[in-house]
Amino acid sequence: MAPRADQQTDYIIVGAGSAGCVLAHRLSERRDTAVCLLEAGGEHASALIDTPLGIAPLLRGRRYNWYLQTEAQPELRGRQLYWPRGKVLGGSSSINAMVYMRGHPGDYDDWAAAGNAGWAWSDVLPRFLRHECARFGDAARHGVDGPLHVEALRSPNPLSLDFVRAGVACGLPLREDFHDSDDPEGCGLYHVTQWQGRRWSAARAFLDPVRQRSNLQVRTGCRVRRVLFEGRRAVGVELDGPQGRQVLRARAEVLLCAGAVHSPQLLLLSGVGDAAALRALGIPLVLDLPGVGRNLQDHLDIAVSMREHSHAAVGVGPRMLPRLLGAAWRYRRRHDGLLSSNAAEAGGFARSRRGLDRPDLQLHFLPSLLRDHGRRLVWGYGVTLHVCALRPASRGSIRLQTPDVLTPPRIDPAYLSHADDLPTLRAGLRLARRILGAPAWGSKAGVERAPGPAVGDADAPLDAYIREHAETIYHPAGSCRMGNDPLAVVDSRLRVRGLDALRVADASIMPTLIGGNTNAATMVIGEMAADFLHGRA
Repeated sequence: MAPRADQQTDYIIVGAGSAGCVLAHRLSERRDTAVCLLEAGGEHASALIDTPLGIAPLLRGRRYNWYLQTEAQPELRGRQLYWPRGKVLGGSSSINAMVYMRGHPGDYDDWAAAGNAGWAWSDVLPRFLRHECARFGDAARHGVDGPLHVEALRSPNPLSLDFVRAGVACGLPLREDFHDSDDPEGCGLYHVTQWQGRRWSAARAFLDPVRQRSNLQVRTGCRVRRVLFEGRRAVGVELDGPQGRQVLRARAEVLLCAGAVHSPQLLLLSGVGDAAALRALGIPLVLDLPGVGRNLQDHLDIAVSMREHSHAAVGVGPRMLPRLLGAAWRYRRRHDGLLSSNAAEAGGFARSRRGLDRPDLQLHFLPSLLRDHGRRLVWGYGVTLHVCALRPASRGSIRLQTPDVLTPPRIDPAYLSHADDLPTLRAGLRLARRILGAPAWGSKAGVERAPGPAVGDADAPLDAYIREHAETIYHPAGSCRMGNDPLAVVDSRLRVRGLDALRVADASIMPTLIGGNTNAATMVIGEMAADFLHGRA
């Protein structure tokens, strides 16, 4: 298929996710700069996206979701794991659980200490404050004028409050704000990226207010096939869009913001990656950069669930339909109540063992029984407590199956391939069981549904349960790692090493995973990239 006539702009941004929306907003502030933002998915005007509890059908559906699968995982009984990723304006910020979390300050200091100048906590904190609009907490720790609304939940479920009390009874400090100190250890209700009870995605925050700018073009339904080069300079992209195949040329730079799966895939399809692997697929080599697709990391998660007797949970049963109908009427009028829930309402951070300098476990509490990411319904009423290991030592990869962009890449997180990861997750599983078994639940507590009373506390049965049931908690990162060694993909200014006019700005550049949800950090990566391009860093 021959491409249509070339079109030109200054900056091409590939991917309108958490970082791409920020970049489009910041770069188009300069009216003499033309910016084109390309998104493979569609518009984000959907009641499912705007309504926080719409996360449940979003995770089950394919319209706004890439609906990816990993390779079979040897350490997880050969299972292929489901990876939902956002395919819509706003990217995964349009289908996620809206938890606002920055990570531990030490995570960023580690990046800087590894040779990435300008990425210490003191460098990134001002960018977090710049993009945030919060009306709570210490003004030195929260922004008040940014486009990203961060709020407390409007109508937390009473079971979420019970979880917090149970966590405190088990020795975790009470946290009203996980960002009020440098150590987030403790439990509490999460703050969320919502405004007046509606989801406030990166598209709502950064893109919608500036779409009328004459120098910003937002194009949906555009799947980029490859980056185009003249020598070693990126000069544009080839894409399939509503008008067919096209070439779009960039006078300044091409910026990849397609995420931890699709940014490395696009580099590989463009001839940037391991030379031998590319030649084997018949892809012309532009640059031998063997680190592309390596260093993939993710937060592996295991869940404990318990029946509850109060029927306050979001459940499947005869009482639920009239409750949902009433909740829909209430949400339409007041934007609060059940439908304003982000599902993962509460949680916390803990250390798996003494002597650690920062928490290595994170908890997510849901006042519902959850199975298979909500894709399978569970009859009855109950609660689910997730726990993930925050700093996995296992490293996986993104590789191509074929040279066709329409073929999903091979996603191999290599979960539990490092011996240190299983004991950490096992300690988290024990903590989660202890919290759900605490006397603080009182008469609401029912029988443990999973792992269940038959699974004892010895290492072997707990390890077997983890291998059989562990899943992603949706935080892939690291596959285009930032650094200055031979396997690093981008430098500390996010420029692809060895190439000109090409950068990557998304969670794939993280050298190591941060200790928490990755959405806010990915937005800050977009802020950093904009500052580099504006000469402000």
